[in-house]
Amino acid sequence: MRSRYTAYVLNNEAYLLATWHASTQPTALNLTTQSIAQPSTQWLGLEVKTQDATGDSASVEFVIRYRINGRAVRLHEISRFVRKEGCWYYVDGVVD
Repeated sequence: MRSRYTAYVLNNEAYLLATWHASTQPTALNLTTQSIAQPSTQWLGLEVKTQDATGDSASVEFVIRYRINGRAVRLHEISRFVRKEGCWYYVDGVVD
């Protein structure tokens, strides 16, 4: 989760796609055109609330905070991950 947050901060689309499970992976993210990755975005932090792993499945509840053009934004999500060949892949998430 932390590495994916860092990838968003750095606009590292290649890493995000590489860590996205093939069953739900988009063809592209176009980070430079999405509001969450605009040049005016000021990243304020990631807080992992809970994490639960059972076998090759896991969930992570987290909150990220950032500002876009000075406006504060809080994103709360519960994400699902699966492990394949020792690597964790993001499947999907529910935004609260």
